[in-house]
Amino acid sequence: MNHSNEKKPKEHNEIANKELKEQIADAALEMLEEQIDYQDLINTKVVFGYLFDIEGHGIEALLKVITDKTTAYFAVQGESLLRLNLSEELFQGTTETFLILHG
Repeated sequence: MNHSNEKKPKEHNEIANKELKEQIADAALEMLEEQIDYQDLINTKVVFGYLFDIEGHGIEALLKVITDKTTAYFAVQGESLLRLNLSEELFQGTTETFLILHG
């Protein structure tokens, strides 16, 4: 039995929130550099590992943007969007771990 007075923050899985995903994807695309990260964005794909809204913390997300030249990884923490230097294996592992802990 847990005798702690600490309440776990409420978490809500927002992976189905199309509007929120579009806002985050647009912000991530703005961080990509033409000619370095992409030639043409026409076939660009955005894949979310996870997207949660955590009470008292804000948005927590991990995503990747696949362009014609590269795959760029991003994290959202609260109000911050950060570009990460990840491998695909680390992206998958981090996603799995987060979903086990928060799913």
